[in-house]
Amino acid sequence: MASFDSIRETFEQRVSTVVWASVTTQDTKGRLRARILHPVWEFPDGKPQGWIATGRQSLKAKHLAGNPYVSVAYWTPQMEHVIVDCKTEWAEDMAEKDRVWKLFGSKPEPYGYNLNMFWKSVDDPTYGALKLVPWRVETWSIADLGQGKPPGLWTA
Repeated sequence: MASFDSIRETFEQRVSTVVWASVTTQDTKGRLRARILHPVWEFPDGKPQGWIATGRQSLKAKHLAGNPYVSVAYWTPQMEHVIVDCKTEWAEDMAEKDRVWKLFGSKPEPYGYNLNMFWKSVDDPTYGALKLVPWRVETWSIADLGQGKPPGLWTA
């Protein structure tokens, strides 16, 4: 697939409606661990880029120090899926962390939310802005599969 545009509408509709995703990391012994998180997505240069606001001292942060790759999965009761395989990077620049803080607050609830629920301010040392850089995105639904339609697929 040459362009993310062919699946972007489906991607945006599902992630902004489902909101919560299962995010899987790998621990230091190679075991997988899933947790439910709340990514917010944007599209610089037409490509997906996600953000997770999370603690810098969390178990997931320790997992990511050993292996920066995650799988992010969204699911609806109608069996509509979005799977996003990503490399992660921590935003270290205060201006970027502030931009991400404002990004979360700029989206309508429940997709967006006020990060003050968890941190007093953007300069709280426990606040982390975790960037999701997808290398593969897949969208599919049981209805489409039942009609013989292939999954939507984009790779970086």
